[in-house]
Amino acid sequence: MLSCVEIEPKSSAKASVIWLHGLGANGHDFEPIVPQLALPDELAVRFIFPHAPSMPVTVNNGLLMPAWYDIYEMAIEAKTDVAGIHCSAQAISKLIEREIDRGINSDSIALIGFSQGGAVVYECGLTFPMPLAGILGLSSYFATHDVISAHKANRCTPVAIHHGLHDTVIPEMLGRESALTIRHFGNPVEYKSFNMEHSICAEQIGDIAAWLKKVLAS
Repeated sequence: MLSCVEIEPKSSAKASVIWLHGLGANGHDFEPIVPQLALPDELAVRFIFPHAPSMPVTVNNGLLMPAWYDIYEMAIEAKTDVAGIHCSAQAISKLIEREIDRGINSDSIALIGFSQGGAVVYECGLTFPMPLAGILGLSSYFATHDVISAHKANRCTPVAIHHGLHDTVIPEMLGRESALTIRHFGNPVEYKSFNMEHSICAEQIGDIAAWLKKVLAS
């Protein structure tokens, strides 16, 4: 089981959000955003921020760093570490299963992922065999779009995609392509772009909060 940072609600949890960081970061990366979301107490959301394991990353000269999968080169057409993504998706599935064991309904569990973490939550969320509340990809891309075996349980799960207009790490075009591909699967997809680079902005935090209220309340 992955090591995680966990933030409990004031009352017994009724819903869970599993939020994945990007390459080289850790589970503390998005922890400060939780109070800024100002979610209503009645939603009783438990936030879970897993730490990616450390591994050698090829694009960084084999430097050992937290990563959900290997990056071979910084190019749109670069080969994808599909096995690494599958492995991380399975690790996140175990966290979902643990939340279910703790009494949270699967359709009250949302997945959020930034950059590399987004690629993993697309794979995990769309293949998970029980319905989830929603999937949110932040400044990410659908790395396994051509090999994924999406499960019918999450064919109608709402997906939101946020991307920076000036992202030079993962071009916005890849975010838009992800939205088109996931719509083709049948999922309702909400796409929003922001005047930012490869990051999170203040305006976006309000949209994340609104999205969580919508998917967790339903």
